[in-house]
Amino acid sequence: MGDSHTWTAAPGAAEQARSVLATAWSCAVTADGGREEFVGAHTVAEDGRVLLEVPEDSALLAAAICAPRGEPSAVLEFADVAPVPVRHRIRARLWIAGWFAPAEGGLALRPTRVVLRRSSGAELVGVDEFAAAPDPLAGAEAHLLAHLADAHPDAVERLTRLVEPDSLHGAVRVRPLAVDRHGLTLRIERVRAHGDVRLAFHTPADTVAQLTERMHVLLGQAAAAACPRALQRQRADRER
Repeated sequence: MGDSHTWTAAPGAAEQARSVLATAWSCAVTADGGREEFVGAHTVAEDGRVLLEVPEDSALLAAAICAPRGEPSAVLEFADVAPVPVRHRIRARLWIAGWFAPAEGGLALRPTRVVLRRSSGAELVGVDEFAAAPDPLAGAEAHLLAHLADAHPDAVERLTRLVEPDSLHGAVRVRPLAVDRHGLTLRIERVRAHGDVRLAFHTPADTVAQLTERMHVLLGQAAAAACPRALQRQRADRER
């Protein structure tokens, strides 16, 4: 069961949906009762259309060519997977329904319905909103989180000083789960459960350099705070 907390200064559903689409490596397509998996095959046009490269023998391509109205309906599914190993690594799922039409090099899906499911529940994203840009740090997030988790575990532990003590009760491990222009999310893992805690930046970061400055501010705030007793006990257990 996740912790209850307020997601202040967090990306909106449309922004996160575009970020999922921009960083997901694979997708599943359901059309005319069939389902196909594609890896590294999709890109996104500026107008929000999803361009999909498909092999010539793809059933999806045949359906697009032979559809009575020329545009078969389809649903694309994407999974947002945490780049750092944590429990339940799927952070969000994105479904895009629309109409396929043949395009140069494959197919183009014109979205008619976009749904994003996060831990807080499913949310319908307006098609016009969906054409907005993704989070500017989305492409760098995987590298940034992996570096933070692998090279700076001491910094992650220090950041828990900014977390409410109740959220750390029973914690056995804390890992960085997500980062975006608005803040950093930590996954608090317990023996049989987990919860996520949001550490918001004082102002959004649009570049990696700005993100570095925002992280230094958080670490400075953490350095001035007391170490939570739960983490003190964990540290003592590791040193025995």
